Amino acid sequence: MSAEHFWYVPNQAEPGHRGDDAVAGHNSLATLTRQALALETYGWGGALIGTGWGRPDTFTLATALAARTTTFRPLVAVRPGYWRPAQFAAAAATLDHLSGGRVLVNIVSGTDDLAAYGDGQSDPAQRYARTKEFMRLVRRLWTEEHVTFHGEHFRVNGSTVVPRPLVRQPLLYFGGASEAAERVAATEADVQLFWGEPLDDIAERIDRLRRLSAELDRDLPPLEFGLRVTTVVRDTTGQAWANAEARVARMAGGAQAADRDPRWNAAVGQRRLLDLAERGEVLDDNLYTVPGRFGGGGAGSTWLVGSAEDVALALRKYRSLGVTHFVLSDTPYLPEIRRQGEQLLPLLAA
Repeated sequence: MSAEHFWYVPNQAEPGHRGDDAVAGHNSLATLTRQALALETYGWGGALIGTGWGRPDTFTLATALAARTTTFRPLVAVRPGYWRPAQFAAAAATLDHLSGGRVLVNIVSGTDDLAAYGDGQSDPAQRYARTKEFMRLVRRLWTEEHVTFHGEHFRVNGSTVVPRPLVRQPLLYFGGASEAAERVAATEADVQLFWGEPLDDIAERIDRLRRLSAELDRDLPPLEFGLRVTTVVRDTTGQAWANAEARVARMAGGAQAADRDPRWNAAVGQRRLLDLAERGEVLDDNLYTVPGRFGGGGAGSTWLVGSAEDVALALRKYRSLGVTHFVLSDTPYLPEIRRQGEQLLPLLAA
């Protein structure tokens, strides 16, 4: 199976996300369109567009970028408590239809400012149960007519989505490291996304998810796996490590302390990343764990560092475990789209 290589579009309300140098107009349509067009030019398949209250609306941005590109595939992050299944299924199918079948979806169940948009479901177990219903119902709405569903969290009667997704139902990506999250992934997701953990940890999780899929009688095609990680690539190994260590020094000085979202600490996956630093500053060949001590979260917690050859070798090792979807990024975003598109992607394709 061929691998997919995506980037990340920083739809942030404030400039300077993870050290990005775009300030004036950092989240303007012109700036973000330049990034999307550069992704097309330099060989990327598309980009993840993150979600969370206090950011620009993810689906609106995805729609605007799809209208200004021809091959760019938006991986649209959505929250079941923010959307109801029928409205989302219709919106995503319409965008998929208008964009020529380019829509991908990342389902997010982690914590957010739920009360700000009227979501009262703060219990994690119930939130994942709701996510499971959401994913199953959205699939039915994309593929069946006159859908009637009466679940614990959602109800529809005689619902038909028009138009249909253009070619197929969009792939559903999903993250989460808790037991409840893995049970949802094993039965409902198309792609399980991992953060940047060591190879042995990823191998263990892949094995567990495959066993869970069998135990829970998964009725979808086999679960696929993806990696979301920061990749610090420079012309030489030494230059890459010097850059990474200088950035961490600035983070340790408090320059980016505000980037840390305190809600990250409650997430099982984020705690796993923070715990990695106790095992060593560098794991495997070049997985840098120190950034998670000082700022950021998620993909900002661990970095793959090195020359293009170093990072390509590391990513190929994840590929050998069964990871076929990669969501990479580094800042400044636009220059790194070009650098890694020119230096890293050809090595991965080879």
